[in-house]
Amino acid sequence: MESKRHKGADRELPHAHIYHALLPVIFWVVWFLDIQFLQISTFLNNFIPLIIRIVLFACIFAIALIFISKSHNLLFKSHEPPNHVITTGILGYVRNPMYLGILLIYISLIFLCISLISIGVFIVVFLVYNWMVNFEENILEAKFGEEYRIYQKSVPKWIPNPFKN
Repeated sequence: MESKRHKGADRELPHAHIYHALLPVIFWVVWFLDIQFLQISTFLNNFIPLIIRIVLFACIFAIALIFISKSHNLLFKSHEPPNHVITTGILGYVRNPMYLGILLIYISLIFLCISLISIGVFIVVFLVYNWMVNFEENILEAKFGEEYRIYQKSVPKWIPNPFKN
């Protein structure tokens, strides 16, 4: 029996939902165990005041939610995947705003309670997301051709360009 996939799933890494479910669980377990029980790599928390860590967490988390919300509203405002390259809105500043927002949530947790081990896990998480993005961009390049290659050259993959023309 074949599982039913959502529209636009042909533009995603197969089984991407498994990565989206497992990576946060793995990160959270490592982060939580280190800060609550093991405390192997949390010594920096003794040097950075809690209020500063809370402010950094809140700011980065809020920015993450903005990226996720804006990209979700733009990409999923219709139930059909777009048949052209979207270059407006948040996608005019960064090519992967939803994934960037997800990665910023990880970073916000790292700032809340600094665990060097969780930073190592985050690097692995980032590499997995980068692999997923590369896979999806190859699909989009094959589908949209030169239009997508021009978009790739003009819009950064991960770091937003606030000075866009």
